[in-house]
Amino acid sequence: MIINRRSSIFVFSLFLILSILPSQSFAKIFIDINAPSVRKFNVALPDFKNNTPQNQYQEMASALPEVLSSDLDLSGYFSPIDKEAFLEEDPSALTLETIRFKDWSVIGSELLVKGSYTCIGNSLEVEIRLFDVFWGKQILGKRLLGDRKNFRRLMHRLGNEIIRKLTGYEGVCLTKLAFVGNSTGHKEIYVSDYDGHNTDRITDDGSIALLPRWSPDGKRLLFNSYKGGGGPMLYMKTFSSNSEKLISSRKGLNIGACWSPDGSKIALTLSPKGNQDIFIIGLKGKILDRVTNQWGIDMSPAFSPDGNRMVFVSNRSGSPQLYIFDLTSGKEERLTFEGNYNTSPAWSSTNRIAFVSMNRGRFDVFTIEPDGGGLRRLTGNHGNNEDPCWSPDGRYIVYSSNREGNYHLYCMNAYGKNRRRITHMKGDQTSPSWAP
Repeated sequence: MIINRRSSIFVFSLFLILSILPSQSFAKIFIDINAPSVRKFNVALPDFKNNTPQNQYQEMASALPEVLSSDLDLSGYFSPIDKEAFLEEDPSALTLETIRFKDWSVIGSELLVKGSYTCIGNSLEVEIRLFDVFWGKQILGKRLLGDRKNFRRLMHRLGNEIIRKLTGYEGVCLTKLAFVGNSTGHKEIYVSDYDGHNTDRITDDGSIALLPRWSPDGKRLLFNSYKGGGGPMLYMKTFSSNSEKLISSRKGLNIGACWSPDGSKIALTLSPKGNQDIFIIGLKGKILDRVTNQWGIDMSPAFSPDGNRMVFVSNRSGSPQLYIFDLTSGKEERLTFEGNYNTSPAWSSTNRIAFVSMNRGRFDVFTIEPDGGGLRRLTGNHGNNEDPCWSPDGRYIVYSSNREGNYHLYCMNAYGKNRRRITHMKGDQTSPSWAP
């Protein structure tokens, strides 16, 4: 009886302690990125320790964590803490024994990233350690070696490492974007990192270049250009050889191309006899199939993830609406019935369709399921929002918006949360395409 009574007292006491302590203290930090609403974890990223001889490249002490901070912020899973709030900033405190976790806990930090770097010639070595502030434990330790001039890519790799450790999924920090920019006075094609940095202009035609579309392997890029005179022609850029090839130059339109999921075929709008219909062509430009044959205008095709269906825009009902064509059965179905102007569909790898719809005189981004259910408006009340494109993993959407005057590229998650502007160039940036 005495033993049972003592056991009961112990169990009751333990239950009382657990009920008083915050539940977070007994929870492992793991982020469920599939939840519609993800709680952000507060993360502190102080300046890195410089181990370079003679203290050279001191500016990288802040530049390196800034890239990492931006990556974590753009992911939507973390909230970087302002450096002005830091109580402890000793760069040499890198280990469990030297870090004063209480100073980080007081300012609300749940995660802490400590780092150091060494520059030798053009080489850069970076080491980071990720800590759980509450438990005072190290979650991740990683050391990488790379090119000093390409330090942003090195930090993007580390950003992916942190995201994978805490979510179980690969991040998008190493992916690329292609888009149209007019800062030169002409519409040209640009390529950048996923966050809008390291921008490179890949056309210099002094004409009009439009609608870039990455191949599924990220090695080639389709785009339209008026540089040959007449209507828009379809070109393909191959990055490994830095070569450009004319794919389709038929009379009339050769526009709005998209890749099949396996990269073996291209769907686009042609108008050989005046009417605008969707065709499928090979990579050498040969017509393989005709998808639509209607009196209306059929444009903007996008394949389903398995390649068996296609969503496109048609005005056959009197206004632009989305339709789905089954490439196996030949059956067509109208997808959208709300709104009188729906366009620019993009089919995600997670089997959801983003598109643009006119809403109260403005364009906004919506998503819908392929069966017509689950209609969701993602943007609103801030200018025109157009050209949605999914990230390779289907968890983010990049789009163009003129909410601040000119059109710039913005990123948000699949639920319309965590919107961030990612391009800051002069002029307009439109028509984004997201590469693997």
